[in-house]
Amino acid sequence: MKIVTSLSFLGNCREAFDFYAAVLGGQITAAMPYGEGPPEMPHPPEIKDWLMHCWLQVGDQAIMGSDMHPAYAPDMTKPKDGFDVTLHFDDVEEARRVFDGLSEGGEVRMPLAETPWSRGFAGWTDKYGVPRMLNVAPAA
Repeated sequence: MKIVTSLSFLGNCREAFDFYAAVLGGQITAAMPYGEGPPEMPHPPEIKDWLMHCWLQVGDQAIMGSDMHPAYAPDMTKPKDGFDVTLHFDDVEEARRVFDGLSEGGEVRMPLAETPWSRGFAGWTDKYGVPRMLNVAPAA
């Protein structure tokens, strides 16, 4: 079994996933716009280029995403709360590189720093509104 986080966006899923792929070194293996969906699946014409499904593969891990029209997901304009997409690292320098990239343009709640449980921990909301944490494993 594999657990995959799925993120929802308000029309900028493709932009966000291009950004995530660049920072994380991953590959977008699927990006299906609503306009290419089955004819029996109606959608407002203004979202034909929005993504109904996107898959970003990063090593053996993945993130899914899609754009959600506010008519179908009225809370899309509210801040996301109650979860974080957390990245775990063994290497502090790699963690720093990813933190610097993914936090650019976002709101840092806790800068990357050593904690009692981690050689590096950080918390922020990225520029797409996704809450994130980063954790570096303790030294062996």
